Amino acid sequence: PEFTMLEWYRPGFDHHALMQEVDALLIETLGTDASEMVSYQDVFQSRLGIDPLTATDDMLLAKMADCNINISSPEQLDKDSKLQLLFAMAIEPAIGQERPCFVFGFPASQASLARINTEDSRTADRFEVYFKGAELANGFHELSDASEQEQRFEQDNEKRRNNGQSVKPIDTRFLSALKSGLPHCAGVALGIDRLLMLKIGASHIKEVLNFPVSRA
Repeated sequence: PEFTMLEWYRPGFDHHALMQEVDALLIETLGTDASEMVSYQDVFQSRLGIDPLTATDDMLLAKMADCNINISSPEQLDKDSKLQLLFAMAIEPAIGQERPCFVFGFPASQASLARINTEDSRTADRFEVYFKGAELANGFHELSDASEQEQRFEQDNEKRRNNGQSVKPIDTRFLSALKSGLPHCAGVALGIDRLLMLKIGASHIKEVLNFPVSRA
């Protein structure tokens, strides 16, 4: 019940243009100052002193230890899992406290439905928005290449096989839609419930839900 989403797409926009539009929405609804805009690479370097695009697994493990991130068998994690743990536990709590913070340029391996950046193929044209400990939105410069999207589905299933997980069916209808022609656009999904929490100063999600789980 937490995930009431406002999702929209803007033809002719890239992710930077859409970030500006989301920022305008937050200024209007929350009365915030203009947001901070920072790349994934820069926020890692400024907060943790490492480059996420070039750091080795051993460097990431050492940084996890420095940040007191203690999990069983951390050496068995792949690089993305290590990066995600560092980002979630050491970076997210520190950013976007005074004003919203947009982080863009996530690693290409975390591209999801986003295009790979044309200037730095190590990164994807994807952004996330954080404010006062809440992840508010996730946006993409939308990938419109059906062949590349199909390859990503296959790569994801191969990773699942290697991890002993069941594979997921390929979304052929989605691929057919892409083949029919998706215009150049950027899209974003924003969490309405989390936005309302910030608007009224709520401390728990149930304060803004009509039917929280506790009432089921």
